[in-house]
Amino acid sequence: MRRITGKAKEETLIELQSAADSHVTDDSSGNGVGVLSERAQLPGHTETDKLRPNRDTVFFRDGVRRIDFVLSYVDDKDEKKQERRRAFEANLEKTGLQLETEDKSDSKDQKTYFLKIHAPWEVLAKYADVLKIKVPFRESDIPHGQDVPLEWLSRPFRLPDDIMHPQLDYFTYPFDKNKTDFFLIADKDTFFPPSTRNRIVFYILARCPYYTEGRKDREKTGIKRLLSNGTFNAAFPLHDCRYWKKARKDDGESERYNLYKHWARFLCFYKEQPLNLIRKYYGEKIGIYFAWLGFYTEMLFFAAVMGLICFTYGVLSYDDNISSKEICDAEIGGSIVMCPLCDKKCPFWKLNSTCLSSWQSHLFDNEGTVFFAIFMGIWVTLFLEFWKRRQARLEYQWDLVDFEEEQQQLQIRPEFEIKCTKRRINKITQESEPYLPFRSKCARFSLSAATVLLWISLIVACIIGVIAYRLAVYAAFASIIKDPMRKIQLVGRFITPQLATSVTASCINFVIIMILNFFYEKVAVWITDMEIPKTHLEYENKLTMKMFLFQFVNYYSSCFYVAFFKGKFVGYPGAYSYMLGNLTKLRNEECDPGGCLIELTTQLVIVMSGKQLWGNIQEALLPLMRNWWSSRKGRHNPENHYSRWEQDNVLQNFSQLGLFYEYLEMVIQFGFITLFVASFPLAPLLALFNNILEIRVDAWKFTTQFRRPVASKARNIGAWQEILNAVAILSVVTNAFIMAFTSDMIPRMVYLYVLSKDRSMRGYVNSSLSVYNISQIHPQNMPEEGWYENSTTTCRYRDYRNPPGHQREYDHNMQFWHILAAKMAFIIIMEHVVFVVKFFVAWMIPDVPSDVKARIKRERYLIQEYLHNYEVERVKLQLSASFMTEPGSEPTFTPDKHEMLSECLQPVI
Repeated sequence: MRRITGKAKEETLIELQSAADSHVTDDSSGNGVGVLSERAQLPGHTETDKLRPNRDTVFFRDGVRRIDFVLSYVDDKDEKKQERRRAFEANLEKTGLQLETEDKSDSKDQKTYFLKIHAPWEVLAKYADVLKIKVPFRESDIPHGQDVPLEWLSRPFRLPDDIMHPQLDYFTYPFDKNKTDFFLIADKDTFFPPSTRNRIVFYILARCPYYTEGRKDREKTGIKRLLSNGTFNAAFPLHDCRYWKKARKDDGESERYNLYKHWARFLCFYKEQPLNLIRKYYGEKIGIYFAWLGFYTEMLFFAAVMGLICFTYGVLSYDDNISSKEICDAEIGGSIVMCPLCDKKCPFWKLNSTCLSSWQSHLFDNEGTVFFAIFMGIWVTLFLEFWKRRQARLEYQWDLVDFEEEQQQLQIRPEFEIKCTKRRINKITQESEPYLPFRSKCARFSLSAATVLLWISLIVACIIGVIAYRLAVYAAFASIIKDPMRKIQLVGRFITPQLATSVTASCINFVIIMILNFFYEKVAVWITDMEIPKTHLEYENKLTMKMFLFQFVNYYSSCFYVAFFKGKFVGYPGAYSYMLGNLTKLRNEECDPGGCLIELTTQLVIVMSGKQLWGNIQEALLPLMRNWWSSRKGRHNPENHYSRWEQDNVLQNFSQLGLFYEYLEMVIQFGFITLFVASFPLAPLLALFNNILEIRVDAWKFTTQFRRPVASKARNIGAWQEILNAVAILSVVTNAFIMAFTSDMIPRMVYLYVLSKDRSMRGYVNSSLSVYNISQIHPQNMPEEGWYENSTTTCRYRDYRNPPGHQREYDHNMQFWHILAAKMAFIIIMEHVVFVVKFFVAWMIPDVPSDVKARIKRERYLIQEYLHNYEVERVKLQLSASFMTEPGSEPTFTPDKHEMLSECLQPVI
């Protein structure tokens, strides 16, 4: 016995177990076949409890059979639910699973029953063969790579070797129950690790019906439907121990404790992640997510350093900004009267009122920004290419090579099997399988596409509403801030109408984004379920594309407006452009004389920072507050009273789409730091700080707040890889257009190298502003109580047009066309340079490292060789056994095949 020491105790428990087993066998009534809650009625049950002081265990009452899965329910006297449970438990036992029930009287709330499930060796072997689970058959003799030079430098960041490598390296092969002697089976109880065991049991639970033999109702199948209709409250595998305390030696490993100690605590933020232990405990799918997140964070470090250098350059070149000095100069900027920025409410204004915003714009709009935009185009390529190599190495180390073809694409979702009643012969497997008719598939796809378009249209409508808000409220801010009768002049020096409008509009837009996200998440899941994808991989890919398309429009549309539309269709004082034509009185927004880049920076900072802050609050603070009482109760309850299944039952459930939202959050962040990074070089730094926190918050949630997820496999990050590639290509285009049309870099360069007489920026501000005759301004555009000097007959506006009195009055001048040509040339050159470098880097860096290719080929060769030798030896043993059998008697086989082989080699007399 494992759980109770002492000979007398063992004898007592064995006798009690035998009595209970015979009692259950004879009794087929009650709460289902095999229910052991009647154990409480047996003589000596109280004595057994005294002999078993610790209920914080992962074993059945006998201390031998491991609990592979737990189902919990509250018996509310509903006869239909009771009938479903009895039928489900009976069908589970028919598959070979062993059940044991904990009565509600033994639980803390005196309401909850717990059904513990154990998969014996025969069941595990059968379904491991069905699922083609790879298991070890020989210890690997392929040497590992050599030590990295200067390894001592990374020693402070490393974890103990037993944590980084919790198991030996083996050659593996898909399990075959007819070849058990081929594999390294030292102990059948521990041959399949807990993660594999719970994966097999969940596979059975998801496909087990809960109708009786006399009925054939296909929809009454699977644990998911039983959870949705309230028959069971929860279904989960158990954690191996408490996260703050090691398990006892006879209870197995303490992997959860090790993960918490070396990974989940925030003080370990500078340490490497124990990916092999994560993979072993949670499965490959969760392991590959943390591997990607860790690699992404590592690569962000280089982008953050370069962005910080570019921002530092902007700060250090602060005093050399001649354009801002001219704007702030009382004799230059103070003498330039600007035309009103809106109708009626906006007065004429002096250029030097935008002094502060011009200095702020210079911090992000300088020569270093061009270099940083090019650098990020190359960085994103290096990130994606190096991740492919890291991913290929993990695929080999974790036995994921060719995994999808063998398992994920061939495993049909239970929902698909239930809802699709028509069947046909699979051309590949030649077996009958369910299928969705083409007409039904087209109808479902059409409805799904229409729903997606409807919601995207709703987003566009909200963005148009925010733009209308910006246009309407700008006049109000202009009249308030500029009104000399109001006592806010101190604020007006630092907050311009453009800045006030931009900040408030960005905050409103962020709130709208969060509200739309809440509703669309439910809609996306609903329409994906309605399409009835065939496999889990297909389901995740469809949901991924829908959610990302929506999030892309939702998060980035406002940034695209500020970057590429605001200030581009304004017109000029004699012919202003209006939103939705002349039907409205909302005049299109103009950019600040310092450019629209600072407003794009403001929009990006508010939306990106707000999203990250809200995400961290949702992921860390809310779960901490919600589960504080449960954790506290678990710590202060004696182990013999608070069982392992009760501790895990109060934790949060980790849904099948749990990782989906984690990926989505990071990919949206990736879009922010690549698509618009030219406007805010510090974006990678903010993302780096967020991700350092994100890794530990996610680790803390997995180890302390979530039930143990069902282990599942994945060889890569799925559809997210293609999305990242698309965002990387689009980022080159967006940053080139931002530098050309949103930034003032190109106009300044044209003036410096073409128009300036002394090759300096003196006179640039005057050159970038056109002149308009005030007497020609239409009355509807004039301020109601406008102010301008009597001696001033003209006002200035941001454009490149001919002055009044010119032969082509108010038409674009030659400087405009020179600048436009320079912008187009810059876009073409930058895109081609970055794309050429990207493709060259992608060509130079192979997706799979050469040593990994060699190891894969070597391992495949050795596997074939070992398998061939095994088959040859097996045939020899069978032949020798048939020769040694007496005529007319049954064949007998020697247990030791090596001993039999040696006997066969002896001469036969």
